[in-house]
Amino acid sequence: MLLKQYKSYFSEQLSSIFPQTEINTFFFLLIEEYLGFQRIDLTLQPTFEVLSDKKRLLDEALARLKKEEPIQYILGKTEFFGLPFNVDKNTLIPRPETEELVEWIVKEVEKSQKLLSILDIGTGTGCIPISLKKQLPNMNVSAVDVSEKALIVAKKNAELNDVEVSFMLQDILKTKVLNSKFDIIVSNPPYVRELEKAEIKNNVLENEPHLALFVEDNNPLLFYKKIADLAKNNLTKTGLLFFEINQYLSKETVEMLKDKGFTKIELRKDLFGNNRMIKASL
Repeated sequence: MLLKQYKSYFSEQLSSIFPQTEINTFFFLLIEEYLGFQRIDLTLQPTFEVLSDKKRLLDEALARLKKEEPIQYILGKTEFFGLPFNVDKNTLIPRPETEELVEWIVKEVEKSQKLLSILDIGTGTGCIPISLKKQLPNMNVSAVDVSEKALIVAKKNAELNDVEVSFMLQDILKTKVLNSKFDIIVSNPPYVRELEKAEIKNNVLENEPHLALFVEDNNPLLFYKKIADLAKNNLTKTGLLFFEINQYLSKETVEMLKDKGFTKIELRKDLFGNNRMIKASL
């Protein structure tokens, strides 16, 4: 089958599930991965024929897309903050909003000429600490997660990006005290309430790890409260706490931090205009 014919077939198979722009993105990502083709190559080589072994790979990917499996899991990788990251179903797929959180931290750290220590809580793929270490190579960066399988992915991503990050298996909810003081503590913990599941797309709901996504409706700030308590005891005098937050609970999160003694609290919106990030200090 000619590649241009397969493109039409590919679009037809997915047209009832995804918008055409998204289908095109999927197609070009797949032909780049499996054929080494760029978008322009489809125009330059209109008679290119897809051999059976490559067609099989494309067909398998198409079948998984029809089940609304994320393209990142199909490819086993994604990009975050301009860096490559491995992903699998043990890790959340890094989001653009989280890139904004990393950028905010980088700008704050660059204001200081000191050697700082940074801790990421609930690291997943390791996208936050690895990106921070890449941008701030002189900083001491650590990360923890409750999932051993997620940490395997995170460690591979650190190697992939040639950075040193200290990873540790740790259930933060059972942690009474952190092992040292930190200048920056950052976390993007589970924050989606069960009642918000109706808003979540199937590709996320049916594929990404619920452990890293959801919290009970009756205690949605569970992780934030715990991490704030730990931060009170383990931040340095000029230390900063950064959170990615649930947009619907921004006021509640700010109030919780005030109640716990944090005085300098800044709430920021993400690129979509949602209240998404908080910086706080004591």
